[in-house]
Amino acid sequence: MSEKAHDTLSGSLPDGRKVRRVALDNGILSAGVLDLGAGLQELRLAGVDFPLSLGSPDAAAYGRIMSLFGTIMGPVANRISGAEAEIDGRRHQFEVNENGRNTLHSAGAGAHLKTWEIESQDETEVTLRVDLPDGEGGYPGNRVLRSRYALDGDTLVHELTGTTDKPTLMNLALHGFWTAQPPKGWGGQRLTIHADAYLPVDDETLPTGEIRPVEGTPFDFRSPRTLDPRTDPDFDHNFCLTRAAGFLRPALRLESPETGVAIEMSTTAPGLQVFGMHKFSVEDDETMHGHPYPYHAAFAFEPQHWPDAPGRAEWPGIELSPDETFHQLSRWRVTRL
Repeated sequence: MSEKAHDTLSGSLPDGRKVRRVALDNGILSAGVLDLGAGLQELRLAGVDFPLSLGSPDAAAYGRIMSLFGTIMGPVANRISGAEAEIDGRRHQFEVNENGRNTLHSAGAGAHLKTWEIESQDETEVTLRVDLPDGEGGYPGNRVLRSRYALDGDTLVHELTGTTDKPTLMNLALHGFWTAQPPKGWGGQRLTIHADAYLPVDDETLPTGEIRPVEGTPFDFRSPRTLDPRTDPDFDHNFCLTRAAGFLRPALRLESPETGVAIEMSTTAPGLQVFGMHKFSVEDDETMHGHPYPYHAAFAFEPQHWPDAPGRAEWPGIELSPDETFHQLSRWRVTRL
């Protein structure tokens, strides 16, 4: 792939770092990808006058809550209860950053906070890399993570890989916020999730241990349902797509009768974390949409392994050994109704 020039976002992170942006375009889709957290800044469909994902043109915004918008969560996405786990027969303690006792998105060791190297790029594809040192955040192993974005017709292809030189934990996820209509509220869109079960959570948003069938619950989206934040649950749950990773399968469809836009995602991940943005808003005017993002502006759809997996034999495992490669493929197809 040929080397291309990069844009630089306005402003800087609190520590003075600048953020570079790679532009991709195939005439149908266009995207902006950041070297901060290998983040998807925006995805656009030709002829549609708003981005389908949430982001910002201002680097300073990514020093605040928007560090979670479109970036790669890892080495372990989501929550680990008690911020500890056994790895290769030894207990490891991780940084606590939620509720005084748990770890979320690997806390200060998170890949979403790091500047990734742009390894290769052309007009429609980019691969980024970050190296994580042994012991950082309590996670063993010198690890290498890669995030690849490619535009394939009407589809954004996203591939995550990871390797290690010691037994470790790995659960990588693209933490994108998605909408099929201007992000002033997700009500009125229709959502389908191809999952027969979900994981109920406790008051710390940790799985209770139950794998509950969606039938007869507010989390049954196996058929398209029109969304209403006034009556729908507060989404921050894992939908169980399968018990094992590895095969590409349909995960979700989000469509807007208002705009005629539909987003379909398939993935090899065994789980899909769905977050309805009920816990915070973004007050900055400097967004890709030119206005603040209110509560319920969009959905975070995060293909990943199930949360709090260590110590749960019935969960898909997130252990990674030196002779293995973590691999996760997701495809985001954007069409008109």
